[in-house]
Amino acid sequence: MKGRGVTALYRTGALAARSLPGPVAAVLPSIAAFPLNWVLRKKRSMVQRHMRRSLGPSPGNKAVKIAARKAFASYARYWVESFRLPTRSDKELSRGIEVPDYRFVEEALSRGNGVILALPHLGGWEWAGFWMATVNRLPITVVVEPIEPPQLFSWFVNFRSKLGMNVVPLGPSAGAEIARALKRNEIVCLLCDRDISGTGIEVTFMGEDTTLPGGPALMALRTGAVVLPTAVYFEPNGKHLGLVRPPLDVSRSGTIREDVTRVTSQLAEELEFLIRRDPEQWHLFQPNWPSDFVDQS
Repeated sequence: MKGRGVTALYRTGALAARSLPGPVAAVLPSIAAFPLNWVLRKKRSMVQRHMRRSLGPSPGNKAVKIAARKAFASYARYWVESFRLPTRSDKELSRGIEVPDYRFVEEALSRGNGVILALPHLGGWEWAGFWMATVNRLPITVVVEPIEPPQLFSWFVNFRSKLGMNVVPLGPSAGAEIARALKRNEIVCLLCDRDISGTGIEVTFMGEDTTLPGGPALMALRTGAVVLPTAVYFEPNGKHLGLVRPPLDVSRSGTIREDVTRVTSQLAEELEFLIRRDPEQWHLFQPNWPSDFVDQS
């Protein structure tokens, strides 16, 4: 009953978001940020830790608190926009996003070994995925973390599938499915700024030691796929900016572990650059560094 109830709540939220007038949908995230920031106190505390890391040298407490509240607003905009995506026309999708360096994607696809878009949990990546899948007619595979209850996860898989994306749950079979997608010269989207399994590669990220997933580097080294660090930023007036960075150097130069470590360290630097461009759009509400876990205990 609990699983069905939670799923029903999300279904209702999606229907409500689609029925909102455009101006209301535009201002709702900023309004929702205040109660969310107040009620979700543990999440707020963790977001403030991440904002302190990403805002630059010694940000003041006021700046950190404001940035955290804006992160909640950005996350609310992500959900409202995502729920409204199925109602968008191809023309609206294209008008709503600008990708100045999209040529990196085209050049990578021309090599024939597939493309890995390595993203942080930032901004409106669902918009870009829908735009690429529906307007550009490109096969998109996204790897997602399974969530509880299972009924809710199934609903999200179905929702993204209707947006034209092939959804792969993170798990033992994910690697083989990603490899097959890359072999077909498809695009694979991987969120890479959080080591969910806890078995990732040790790197320095935001000036502090932690681990990040080594999967993007390993898959690229094994398949010859191009890795493009990418972020999709919310812009004013419902617009989006897709920032695609130059490809990582995934040439072989040592043992496989040495190369995975080297490429993952490159990726950490790129993710840091992308996040620090607009930290207030970083939707990371979980512990991500060893000190986060220590301070929670």
